[in-house]
Amino acid sequence: MLYTRKGDDGKTKTFACDQRISKSSAIAEALGSLDEINSFLGFCKVRSTTQKCEVGSVSCASIIHQLQKDLFIIQAEVAGAEKTIGEDKVKEIESIVDAIEKELPPIKTFFVSGGTELAATFDFARTVARMAERRVVSVAEEGKVKVGEFSLAYLNRISSLLYALARYANHKAGIKEEAPDYK
Repeated sequence: MLYTRKGDDGKTKTFACDQRISKSSAIAEALGSLDEINSFLGFCKVRSTTQKCEVGSVSCASIIHQLQKDLFIIQAEVAGAEKTIGEDKVKEIESIVDAIEKELPPIKTFFVSGGTELAATFDFARTVARMAERRVVSVAEEGKVKVGEFSLAYLNRISSLLYALARYANHKAGIKEEAPDYK
C-alpha cells in the first residue's frame, strides 16, 4: 500500500526515534532537501544519458547514479541510522572533478548559467544540492542530528562536481562560457 495514513496529522517518524516529529521540523526539512536533490539527480542522470555525456570512459549517468546511492547513506544518517560516508567517497568525487578540470579552461570569474540544456540542468541541480547541504549543516550545528565530517564534506563536493559537470557539458558542446557583466 502506498499510503499509511500515519502522516495525516502532519507528523512523521525518523529511523532512530520512537517519537513522531512535525513534518515542518528542521530534521524533516533536511531529509526532504536530500530527497529533492536525489530526485533531481535522477533527471540529470536521464538527461546525461540522452546527451551521451562521459568523463573519460565513465558515463555521467553512472557518476550521478553513485551520487544518488551515496545520498541514501546520508539520508539514513540524518534520520538516525548508524551509517556515514567515508573519506574514500569524498576522494572519489575529488578525482572526478580533477579529471574534468584538466579538460576545462581555468576559472577566472562566475559564469551565467545556461549554454546547453544539460549544463543548465547540472547548474540547477547544484543549487538544489547547496540547499540540501545548508539544511543538513543547520540540523547538525543545532545538535539535532549527528552527521559525520565526511558526510558533510561529501555534500559540499556534490555541488563542486555538478558545477564541473555543467562547465564540462558546455565545453564538450563548444559553448563558450559567459561571464556576468554586472551592468
